Amino acid sequence: MDRLERFYKIDQLLKDRKVVSFATFMQELGMSRASVKRDLEYMRSRFNAPIEYDAGANGYKFGKPRSGPRYELPGLWFSSDEAYALLSMHSLLSELQPGLLEPHVAPLQARLRAVLGGEPAWKDVEKRIRIFQPERRVSPSKFFGVVATAVLKRSRLWIRHYNRKDDRETEREISPQRLVHYRDNWYVDAYCHLREDLRSFAVDAIRAAELRDARAKEIPAKELDEHLGSGYGIFAGKDVQWAVLRFTREAARWVSAQSWHPKQRSRFEPDGAYVLEVPYAHDQELLMEILKFGADVEVLGPDALRDRVAEALRNAARRYDRSA
Repeated sequence: MDRLERFYKIDQLLKDRKVVSFATFMQELGMSRASVKRDLEYMRSRFNAPIEYDAGANGYKFGKPRSGPRYELPGLWFSSDEAYALLSMHSLLSELQPGLLEPHVAPLQARLRAVLGGEPAWKDVEKRIRIFQPERRVSPSKFFGVVATAVLKRSRLWIRHYNRKDDRETEREISPQRLVHYRDNWYVDAYCHLREDLRSFAVDAIRAAELRDARAKEIPAKELDEHLGSGYGIFAGKDVQWAVLRFTREAARWVSAQSWHPKQRSRFEPDGAYVLEVPYAHDQELLMEILKFGADVEVLGPDALRDRVAEALRNAARRYDRSA
């Protein structure tokens, strides 16, 4: 690592571990004792770093701020997580549809650019670091502002909603509860007065929307979480089942590093296979996730889900059967 990177590494070690031994510095930085001493002294003299040696703890630590200029490292440095979070935030803000939030988005974007160093530093970061979002639906929602207004003002909303699965539109009055950004798309959790139950609607599938004067029916947060947050993804519900999926050793290298659900359970088997258990209420989205792995996954249960996956694979195989 270059010298400035070492300074940030030293700074992070002192913040995280409070007291850092010379041996730890040498191991983490991959440097000799003499080089570590030079870097510590350079940080004290040039950046006014309050680095002190604690004889009792046999290590170095940050002491009280020293007189003179405030200790601050030059330039800009982010960990991969910090860079991703910052750029994701900017990406999300830049893609919010015009509407209720627009007056608040621009100042936030300006503050993020300032954190990244302003112009032209921001443009350079934006050019050098990219975030790609595959499978993201890019169709804009002209009614995002109306939906957001209804959510925040606690008003009922009339919508004409397009159901992609059934390829049809339905009109209904809803009491919006909250907006959810899930897998790079916006959804509105709402009480549907037509079905007299909780539903989630994709905002980009709303073809028309009008505010109503009536007050929205209020649903307790606990009930919302139980109904819409208990199962897999956005297709949640009260009647939750557990899918048991067994991935091959090869697929396990990727799947074991993924989080499918906050309450998931998992284990490795002696042969290297990976067994993942996830809750779900409706299998539509889960089915799509499973099919992505083809022959590298087997559904162990429930039987109904196993049968649905098997039938989908048979239908897919028939498309490639030249003898049919």
